[in-house]
Amino acid sequence: MSVAPLARRPAVVAPQGPVVLAIMDGVGWGPRDGGDAVFLAQTPTLDALWRNYPTRTLRAHGTAVGLPSDADMGNSEVGHNALGAGRVFEQGAALVGQAMASGNIWQTTTWQWLTELPAQDQAHTLHLCGLLSDGNVHAHVDHVYGLLRAADAAGVQTVRLHVLADGRDVRDPSFEHYIGQLQAVLAELEHRDYQIASGGGRMALTMDRYDADWAMVQRGWDIHVRGEGRKFSSVAEALVALRQEPGGQSDQTLPGFVIAGSDGQPLGRVQDGDSFVLWNFRGDRAIELTRAFDDDEVAELDRQPRPEVRYAGMMQYDGDLHLPKRYLVQPPVIERTVGEYLAALGLRTFAVSETQKYGHVTYFWNGNRSGLLAPALEEYAEVPSDRISFDKAPAMQAKAITDAVLHALQQSPRPDFVRLNYANGDMVGHTGDLAATIVAMQTVDAEVARLWQAVQALGGVLVVTADHGNADDMWSRDSKGKPIVLPNGHTATKTSHTLNPVPLTIADSRPGAHWSLRTDLPAAGLANVAATLLHVLGYEAPADYEPSVLA
Repeated sequence: MSVAPLARRPAVVAPQGPVVLAIMDGVGWGPRDGGDAVFLAQTPTLDALWRNYPTRTLRAHGTAVGLPSDADMGNSEVGHNALGAGRVFEQGAALVGQAMASGNIWQTTTWQWLTELPAQDQAHTLHLCGLLSDGNVHAHVDHVYGLLRAADAAGVQTVRLHVLADGRDVRDPSFEHYIGQLQAVLAELEHRDYQIASGGGRMALTMDRYDADWAMVQRGWDIHVRGEGRKFSSVAEALVALRQEPGGQSDQTLPGFVIAGSDGQPLGRVQDGDSFVLWNFRGDRAIELTRAFDDDEVAELDRQPRPEVRYAGMMQYDGDLHLPKRYLVQPPVIERTVGEYLAALGLRTFAVSETQKYGHVTYFWNGNRSGLLAPALEEYAEVPSDRISFDKAPAMQAKAITDAVLHALQQSPRPDFVRLNYANGDMVGHTGDLAATIVAMQTVDAEVARLWQAVQALGGVLVVTADHGNADDMWSRDSKGKPIVLPNGHTATKTSHTLNPVPLTIADSRPGAHWSLRTDLPAAGLANVAATLLHVLGYEAPADYEPSVLA
């Protein structure tokens, strides 16, 4: 859609140089103790920016980013949605919860289409697949329970569950806890043939993103769809065995397993005429499995023989690519993003990150839209991510991302606005390795130094923020915030995001330039960044945007 032109902001002189937004993924303002890798790292550049230029914190979780409650951790998807949209939109978890509470989801033609054949004939099975946790980042167990009870109400006789262990958005390990909760619900439905059929860790199979490792998706296809994998008679037997093996100590990397019946055959092999629902509501780690079911051509996968399946996602994961073709809950409609306004003003944009976060500075920033908004004015660049555990190479691709920005700034015409994402704080933080995360933060600091030097040379403005917390608290804590100490004397590791706010700094390199922060916005969040960027560029924000934090 076209957007109305923005008025110039009186008395604001736009910089001659670029405005560069550096998003430090997973870098919150934490407890400043021995579990805070941001605090422990040597970060002279960030320290100087925070000390010498207007700096405040922003809310990056819960209702500030469209999640149901302030007990919900933020994540990169909703964080970048808010950064790019300039407003708060209700996100996947809230939308699914509302649809289930109202019952509207069960009245959709998609749900009726999914349950039609399994309700008519026990030979047809409804398969439910997704992340089994209450982390509320990709999925929530309550949604699984809702699907099971609705399937029972619809008369579906056979359901098979393909469950993925989390350990990233919740305590690691905790899969047994969620399996126990699920089995209690299945016991309520014992008059039906509803059983767990397969599973494994989210970083071992199925939930790849941005085409980084299609072998993960292949493993998921083989285990969930073909029933080909290591077989056990029960989930309990599988977990006892796999916990003793490489990767099994963490839910994230738990090896895949298949549950077999008394005849030795897999309980949940997907057959022609079956239905299959992916209950994850977040898009980035759902798109590849969706393509496996929906797309006729997927060169990256061996799907033969490919069953004829009625497939749907919990939500639409990519509106431009129409993935999936069928879905149960409408995604938020995010229009008039700041990128659209910049394009309408004729301003040039360069966006870059590595594979792990490339979609966040493009697709999610643009309101869940793929592709360039204005091909004549925009350039997006993706740096391939490493394919090893990120604690083994915590520098990741931060230097290459900075190199790409510096190259873009040397071009003519030069971009007016640059946005980039350093993935280190989040991706290394998720490994739970405190020492590696400290190195990751020191890498980010060194790259911000290079950015700041280039911005100063061009007379521009550097804006530094983050999308949510993670590296800022690597310790699991009790309800009073005290670190949890394990029987072996070690502090329990935290691998999930945090509820901490994130920093925002506006560093203007021009001599005499001075910005003041407003004092009447104590609850400002990530959605306030878009108007702040427009303010720095010399424009009034749209009336319905969250206001600039600058006076």
